[in-house]
Amino acid sequence: MPPVDELMKACACEGHASLPVGTAPLLRARNGSAPDATMAAPHPRGIPSTMAPVIQPMRRALRLARSVAGSTSPNPPVGAVLVKRGRVVGEGATQPPGGPHAEVMALEAAGKAAQGATLYVTLEPCPTFGRTPPCTDALVRSGIVEVRFAAFDPNPAVSGKGAESLRAAGITATHDAPYEEASWDLIEAHAKYSRTGKPFVIAKYACSLDGKIAARDGSATWITSPQAREASHRLRTTVDAILVGGTTILADDSQLTARPQGRVAARQPLRVVFDSIAATRSDAQVIHGPGRCLIAVGRDARDEDVARLQRAGAEVMRFTSPGRRVSLESLLDYLASQGCISVLVEGGSTALGALFDGGLVDKVMAFIAPAIIGGMDAPAAVGG
Repeated sequence: MPPVDELMKACACEGHASLPVGTAPLLRARNGSAPDATMAAPHPRGIPSTMAPVIQPMRRALRLARSVAGSTSPNPPVGAVLVKRGRVVGEGATQPPGGPHAEVMALEAAGKAAQGATLYVTLEPCPTFGRTPPCTDALVRSGIVEVRFAAFDPNPAVSGKGAESLRAAGITATHDAPYEEASWDLIEAHAKYSRTGKPFVIAKYACSLDGKIAARDGSATWITSPQAREASHRLRTTVDAILVGGTTILADDSQLTARPQGRVAARQPLRVVFDSIAATRSDAQVIHGPGRCLIAVGRDARDEDVARLQRAGAEVMRFTSPGRRVSLESLLDYLASQGCISVLVEGGSTALGALFDGGLVDKVMAFIAPAIIGGMDAPAAVGG
């Protein structure tokens, strides 16, 4: 996810707020620390470096982790840098699921030069078998002498055990606490998922100073600047799914694709529309863009409309609730089961209101424009 300071710069004329909500112990505040301006750009992950002496290697590791945010779920994005005699001898970042973790990428890049080196890594190395062997085993075999990690693993079943395993093998393992908040900025979705099995939900909206998202007649225009919209597209590249209500799609015909710098990103998040009665048009852009589109419908959706949307190329599933609306909690549970552990909700007002009413929002990201729209009947950012 883009650091807060980058989003603030992008919002030039707007104010931006990023606030965690819900269960406080599950979340950490973001400090948005930026990479040192004097630091050379990182080499491609997994490639040995021949750069000059490194400055602030943990910041370099964080930068590597940010470069893969959005491509590693359900694993967290992690960066690792191996330093020996003040120089980088190898570095890496977590690969997509099933691929090597950051530590292994850095070790492979360093080869024999890893012996006697210090590893700077953004998350405590894993000591357990999953899709890949334990990273701690590879570190012990490599001959490194020290591991400095920015944050403990948030999974209570393994937190602290990676460090214990390294120390038992004679490797110094140090918690680099000053960088913990910056690391948590990257792993907040993984933290919630590993503890609860549920996705991390971000509510994002743009509004005027008086909290309005459109005029009283429902007409909409761009509230925020092009820079803020660019920041939103970069944010989309870091999440697993984007969720909107069916009314928003009918009104705006949104694409919901990630298009940083005007280019369609190679990796697209799952586009999700919750549309209780399957009223989405067959030619809606959200269905026909790159990547997958899921339309979540309720019990009142007609079978012929479901079939129509499926023929158009959408995946359609029913998520029933005691009422007529889509069960948002069931929908989020399904997304988590599909490996979508971070969900960005982009409205509209009714959708955001329903999520807040259900206590399902973990963080709010609000772009607030220096303008007054007015009108008691003008829609607010959060309905309900």
